[in-house]
Amino acid sequence: MVETIQGWRCIGCGKVEAPAPCIGVCEDRRVELVLAQDYAELAWRVRELEAALALVARVTPTAGGLEASWRAFQERARRLLDAGTPGS
Repeated sequence: MVETIQGWRCIGCGKVEAPAPCIGVCEDRRVELVLAQDYAELAWRVRELEAALALVARVTPTAGGLEASWRAFQERARRLLDAGTPGS
C-alpha cells in the first residue's frame, strides 16, 4: 500500500504545498515527490512486466511449440516496451 497525501501544486512554478495541523514538534526535511499519475503508470507497467515474466517462469511449451511460444513472448515484450516509449 502506498501512502498518499492531498496537496496543492502551482501550475506556474510547480511549487507544492500540503499543510497539516501542527502538534508543536514539527521538523521540516527535504523530500522527493512524484506525481500520482506518473506513479500509477509505472506501477501498471511493473505489474504487466511481472505478468510477462511469470509466463517465462511458469509456462512449458508443448512439444514442437517452443518457437511459437518464444515468438509470442517476444511480441508481448515488444508491446510492453513500446508502451513505455515517450510519444507512444
